[in-house]
Amino acid sequence: MILLEINNRILEETLQNKIKNSISGHKQESTDVTIADFDGVLFHVSNPNGEKSKLKISILLKFYDQLREYGADDLIKREYGCYLVEAESGYDVSVQIDLEDLPEDWEALVKKIGLLKRHCFASVFEKYFDLQEHYVDSTKPCPKRAVIHYRDQETIYIEAKSDRVTVVFSTIFKDEDDMVIGKMFLQELKEGRRASHTAPQVLFNHREPPLELQDCDAAVGDSIGYITFVLFPRHTNKEARANTIDLIHMFRNYLHYHIKCSKVYIHSRMRTKTTDFLKVLNRARSQSKHTEKKTITGRTFIRKE
Repeated sequence: MILLEINNRILEETLQNKIKNSISGHKQESTDVTIADFDGVLFHVSNPNGEKSKLKISILLKFYDQLREYGADDLIKREYGCYLVEAESGYDVSVQIDLEDLPEDWEALVKKIGLLKRHCFASVFEKYFDLQEHYVDSTKPCPKRAVIHYRDQETIYIEAKSDRVTVVFSTIFKDEDDMVIGKMFLQELKEGRRASHTAPQVLFNHREPPLELQDCDAAVGDSIGYITFVLFPRHTNKEARANTIDLIHMFRNYLHYHIKCSKVYIHSRMRTKTTDFLKVLNRARSQSKHTEKKTITGRTFIRKE
């Protein structure tokens, strides 16, 4: 199965081309590029105040205000430091680089900017991983559950307990066959635990939310599915959490991407099989033969067989 890239490759390639042109001494050109990403996220690369030697990279997430509640601003400051500037109008976060004053490791900077969406998402996971790590007394009430409406009618729920972090994705299956393929796909994920005992537990609920969400206004319906990940300390500790966040924040896109790939594969196999059947049918048809025959009176006629 294919793992989707957590960075935005188009954004990285745009920045690399601009920086390489600048290093080569080529004339700077004006920049105004808008890039779409998963979950309705938009990037905008432009020249602030028309200065062609500077690039401002801005990101728009419809749910950033919800992430801000869980420390997104602090995490962005930690990751981008002096490159962080006042957000462009209509966007949530902006970073700026000077093409005439680049650091020696500018490749690493470009890679980090390509992860801007990932770092915004990471704040809520890091907060609840820390809560689980310091949540020793299980007799106390659990910290408040995080609810992130990351897509229209789709939500992420995150809850920390003393021994685990539970992450629940709600997702919409637009077609009935999407639901069937999705169930088969998730069953394979559950079976994956047999091959690796360190893999997180995966649960799937159709129509009804899991028990953890019975006390909230979680959506109910035939096209609704809930995927639950149970993350244990081996997944949320300081050494493993970065990889966990990389994988889990892309899970919804990973799931629907593979559902679409499966449908394409099935359709292509059906078309191939149909073509094979038509070839067999054509070979089975007898060629028309024209035979001349005579009647008892001596007249001739041609019979088409």
